Amino acid sequence: MNLDASLNADLHCHSVVSDGTLTPEALAARAQAGGVQLWSLTDHDEIGGQQRALDAARALGLPYLTGTEISVTFAHRVVHIVGLGFDHTDTALADGLRATRGGREARAREMAASLSEVGIHGAFEGALKYVGNPDLISRTHFARFLVDAGHCQDVPEVFRRFLTEGKPGFVPHKWASLKDAVGWITRAGGMAVIAHPGRYGFTPTEEYALITEFIGHGGRGIEVVTGSHTADEFVTYADTAQEFNLFASRGSDFHSPEESRIDLGALPPLAARLTPVWAALADRIHR
Repeated sequence: MNLDASLNADLHCHSVVSDGTLTPEALAARAQAGGVQLWSLTDHDEIGGQQRALDAARALGLPYLTGTEISVTFAHRVVHIVGLGFDHTDTALADGLRATRGGREARAREMAASLSEVGIHGAFEGALKYVGNPDLISRTHFARFLVDAGHCQDVPEVFRRFLTEGKPGFVPHKWASLKDAVGWITRAGGMAVIAHPGRYGFTPTEEYALITEFIGHGGRGIEVVTGSHTADEFVTYADTAQEFNLFASRGSDFHSPEESRIDLGALPPLAARLTPVWAALADRIHR
C-alpha cells in the first residue's frame, strides 16, 4: 500500500457506539464501497467499538487504524482531539474516556428541562430513542428528536435555534483537558491530531495558543482535509501543518447517510506537499 498523500484514507467517522447511525460493521462496508484504502472509526470519547471495527475491516481486507475523538475544553470552547494508532486495549485510555463521559445523563436532563421551558416536552425520552450507547447521549441525539418531532426542518436549523450557547437547550459540560487527552493517546502508543480546526471560530491568537499548547503536550497532527472544511480551509490548514511541522490528516467526519455532508471516501486528497499521519503510523496499521 502506497502511503503518500494521495492515499484515500478516511480517519474520522462515527458509529452507533457514539452518535452515528450505522454499526461499525456497516461503516467498514461503506468505507470499502466508497474506495477508502485506509479507515479509522473515531467514536466520541469511546473505544468500545474498536474491536468490532477492526474485525470488520480485516474481514474485508481493509487496512485499519484504531481511533477515537476526545472532547476537551480549551479557551472556554469544546475542541476535539482525534487519537489514531493507539493500543485499543490500553486501560488508562479507557479509564480516561470513561471519566470524561461522566455526567452526560445529568447534562441531558438539564437540556431537556431547558427545552421544556420553551414548549418542547419529552425531549430527554425522545433523544434516548436515537441513542445506541446511553453513556454518550449528546446534542446530536436531541437534534434528531427535534427534527423528527417536527420542531425543525433539519439538523442545521436545530443548531441555529437550539442547543448552542445562548439558545434553549444549551448546557455546558466539563470535558477533559488538552493535556489529559493528548497524554492518554500518546501513552497508549498513538498520535494525537487536532480535529477540524476551522470549526472552532478561534481568533489567530487563540488558534496559535491551541496549536502550540497541543504540540507542547506531545500532539503531532492536524486535520487538513475534512468534511467540515471549505476548499480555502484545505489550503489554510495545509499551510498550518507545514508551518508547525505537523503531520496532516484526512477524514469525512461521517455520522449518517441522511445527515453528513461528505460520504466516506469522497474527500479530495491531501496536498502532495504534506506528510500524512499514516506515513508516521505505518507500523500501527492493521492489515
